[in-house]
Amino acid sequence: MATYRTRKGAHSYGHELGVLLIDCDQPFVPGDVGNACTWPFPVLYAPMAGCTIDRLIHKNDPALIDEVLQAARQLEAQGVRGITSNCGFMIQFQEQLAREVSVPVFLSSLLQLPTILTSFARKRPVGVMTASKGGLTPEILALAHVDADDPVAVYGMDEYPAFNEPFMRDSGVVDTDAVERACVGMARRMLAEHPDMGAILLECADLPPYAYAVQQATGLPVFDFTTMVEQFVAARRRRRFEGHF
Repeated sequence: MATYRTRKGAHSYGHELGVLLIDCDQPFVPGDVGNACTWPFPVLYAPMAGCTIDRLIHKNDPALIDEVLQAARQLEAQGVRGITSNCGFMIQFQEQLAREVSVPVFLSSLLQLPTILTSFARKRPVGVMTASKGGLTPEILALAHVDADDPVAVYGMDEYPAFNEPFMRDSGVVDTDAVERACVGMARRMLAEHPDMGAILLECADLPPYAYAVQQATGLPVFDFTTMVEQFVAARRRRRFEGHF
């Protein structure tokens, strides 16, 4: 075996991913970024006290960077090999945080949009299913390097009470069957209004549990936090190719 040395400040070891958690009171079901069962590798969570939905999504409060940095540095001290979050609107702090820590930072599923758009020559619409249509402004999309004339169609899940109550109002109870029906209904509407849609991206970290149902309903590629994170982790876990020719 190799020789190992204590990492100053570490309480445990072997965490592949660090997740910054916004300040909310929600049940994180399997598939949700906030549920450790979602991931096939060790994950460490760091709550960000005061980083509420109101301050993050509705007010775009730049002062939140203090909580973000503190939590991210805690994760870094524990040896995580990459840092994400459980809210796509955390993209507001992507560039600053990436400059401040030494590990890769990928805070928002929205970061995948340029690649998805480019794969369709920026000609076919990409649907974005978000927690807040009003909050996902052109300014926020620009942080993901989406241009004003890019064919991005934004739809807000907050128009559905089954989603809005548990995830925007912190009711504390989520009916996953009702949320799945809402997601499928929204996805079908997106496709009906944009028949040439190339893909769907789920902005919200609470939506990956329903990605399978959305894909079954539309037949489209569906991107979310899990597709983004797993790409980064796969790049750190390369395998030796074997076989014959």
